[in-house]
Amino acid sequence: MKILVTGGAGFLGQAICRGLQAQGHTVVSTQRRHSAELDAMGVEQRLGDLADADHVMRALEGVEAVFHNAAKAGHWGSEQSYIDANVTGTTNVLGACRAHGITRLVYTSTPSVAHNGRVPCEGGNESNTPYAPAFKAPYPRTKQIAEKAVLAANGTPVTGGGTLSTVALRPRLIWGPGDTNLLPRLVERARAGRLRFIAGGHNRMDTSYVDNAADAHLLAFAALGPGSACAGKAYFISNGEPQPVREIVNGLLVAAGEPRVEASVPFGVAYAAGTLCEVLWHALPLKGEPPMTRFVAEQLATPHWYDLSAAKRDFGYVPQVTVAEGLARLTRWWRDTH
Repeated sequence: MKILVTGGAGFLGQAICRGLQAQGHTVVSTQRRHSAELDAMGVEQRLGDLADADHVMRALEGVEAVFHNAAKAGHWGSEQSYIDANVTGTTNVLGACRAHGITRLVYTSTPSVAHNGRVPCEGGNESNTPYAPAFKAPYPRTKQIAEKAVLAANGTPVTGGGTLSTVALRPRLIWGPGDTNLLPRLVERARAGRLRFIAGGHNRMDTSYVDNAADAHLLAFAALGPGSACAGKAYFISNGEPQPVREIVNGLLVAAGEPRVEASVPFGVAYAAGTLCEVLWHALPLKGEPPMTRFVAEQLATPHWYDLSAAKRDFGYVPQVTVAEGLARLTRWWRDTH
């Protein structure tokens, strides 16, 4: 098939592109900037902004399925910038799918749509972990709106007959070789002496090795169709190996050849600092992202890990790369590239 990946130049996007190519598909990517990595992979690139409905209509022309992976992530930025990327962009993708008769859409969501502040989630599943009622940041708020739109579009008619089948995946904290965001930022902050755990970092969290996250997308796509078990549903995705935050962070730092970090601050201090940073960054305004926000403080201090039984049952997802093996691969990649 000819398949389009939005955000194919990103970390997860490239892994999805590689997986699709390995299965014999022709892959097209749409993103804002040209990617030398996608060039090397032989992926056609259709550059533009997903908030531009005309661009999206052109980008999806001639493709048979879509992996909608692009998003504005992070914990800081204007509300409108998140709406444009995550809400308007998704609305445009859904509209173009209908207009072009595309019948399968796999959407990359986030567990943050169900992360309810300081309410812990330990072994929660899709049935007993509802959408969060309120948010302290635009990223999870706009991703929740987009996920709901994607799932509501399941079963809607498309041009030429047939219906659109949709599924949403919520991978948690993706890491691995090729990461140009999470690990470099951890290393930078650790070297500057600005990395602290919150409340000791003993709360357990899920993570997702990048190849496992990509594999989940491919498996869901293979199973997706009208009336299939996964159609119109959202699924938590991870390695299924929840660990304390301090072990996650230190495992990544050691893979990058850095010493472990042990310093910690109380949750109240981190939350107050996040509140102050948000006020200052809004009022002045200051450049870049604040070092702490209320959203980040809650995310890093609250247990949240999930039951993967639904993904295994409905499309056969079982993580193939363990955390230990993933860290070994990450160590080799970092050594060879830095």
